[in-house]
Amino acid sequence: MDAWISPTDAAGATPLIAVDRENFAAVADALGEEAKRWCAANGFAGENGRFLPLPGKDGAPIAVLAGCDRRDSVFGLASLPVRLPEGRYVLDARGFALNASDLALGWALGAYQFTRYRKPARAPARLVVDATTAAHVAPMAQAIYHVRDLINTPTEDMGPADLAGAVRALAERQGASYREWVGDELLAANFPTIHAVGRASHRAPRLAELTHGPADAPHLVIVGKGVCFDTGGLDIKTGDGMRWMKKDMGGAAHAIGLASLVLAAKLPVRLTLLIPAVENSIAANAYRPGEVIRTRAGLTVEVDNTDAEGRLVLCDALAYASEHKPDLIVDFATLTGAARVALGPELPALFANRDEIAEALLDAAQTTRDPLWRMPLWRPYLAMLDSHVADLANAGASRHAGAVTAALFLERFMPEAQPWAHLDVYSWNDSDKPGHPRGGEAQGLRAYFEFVQRRYRA
Repeated sequence: MDAWISPTDAAGATPLIAVDRENFAAVADALGEEAKRWCAANGFAGENGRFLPLPGKDGAPIAVLAGCDRRDSVFGLASLPVRLPEGRYVLDARGFALNASDLALGWALGAYQFTRYRKPARAPARLVVDATTAAHVAPMAQAIYHVRDLINTPTEDMGPADLAGAVRALAERQGASYREWVGDELLAANFPTIHAVGRASHRAPRLAELTHGPADAPHLVIVGKGVCFDTGGLDIKTGDGMRWMKKDMGGAAHAIGLASLVLAAKLPVRLTLLIPAVENSIAANAYRPGEVIRTRAGLTVEVDNTDAEGRLVLCDALAYASEHKPDLIVDFATLTGAARVALGPELPALFANRDEIAEALLDAAQTTRDPLWRMPLWRPYLAMLDSHVADLANAGASRHAGAVTAALFLERFMPEAQPWAHLDVYSWNDSDKPGHPRGGEAQGLRAYFEFVQRRYRA
């Protein structure tokens, strides 16, 4: 990751002057008449998102004026790594100040390129930051890069075994314990819904588990939906609906990212990471609409729709997590299109069975400017999942409140005494935005890490 450099390499770095419409006139006056004329000739007045190099006598820029929103210290300049000419840049005191860590993180996220299958179009421009700032920002930037890489990787190279391999690799790096249940081992170990969803694929379903930390520490369990590709099963998706389903393991990528941050920070917790990894495929042995599955928790579930598979793979993992009676369970899942209809692609839908947990997460989101939006666990809507042959169905006839009913389904597998939070994430950028290149995305990760640091750091 070459998104920033140390001060020892700062010689010759081009000054980067942050401006907006409010401070532009004062900055331009300080720069002199020649600079003012150049700005006027280029129609530049500090507009957000625009930048203007100031040429020296040899034509090379002596500084760059960068228009940005000073309220957004993370992403205000995050488009510049791939827009400015290659080279080294340093924030200049003649503009307004930006938080150094926020600026460095936004710059790093704007410099991201997915290069597994092709060479990068160009090298990003680099930002000079001090060594302390770089060390502080690097773990989060690396975690987000890893989340994006996992989601962007096509299913052929990111199947259930590959996704579980990412958990195993994390365990090996951090000295954690690792185990997994594969194929029919899931049935023997009583994970029937994970097996049912994944059994039609030529690549066996599995549940990956990482554990780390002392047994007497507060126990944090992180669960991530790992549907490596979702055809919809026998209730097959349309071509448009299936096109980007490599990202349906985005919840698992988030869970791995959060676990990596917890481990790197050495938070005083007992950590468990659970990733149910499957492909929802079509074959002669695919699970069918109308089947009834007896879940790990003992509840019976009628399959109303095989495309509502995420809640099925999660329910066994959540039931297993709750058996440990942890301090907290959090799960991440690309669970419903309904959440996107309600909130759009940039706002993850937060559900929690404790007000104090939801409020703490929302406060962390506000602090980090990493948005979350709380949605209600409106329990009367559970009637929409009624079944006349089982305890509940995995979906229902109504299209109303789809994100809520999906969360309510998951809540049925949480004991009442168990604190739990669920995040319905899109995990994707449909187009390029500053600091958010098109493709896989980590959403809510910074907020969640802030939350767990506050909750568990001694």
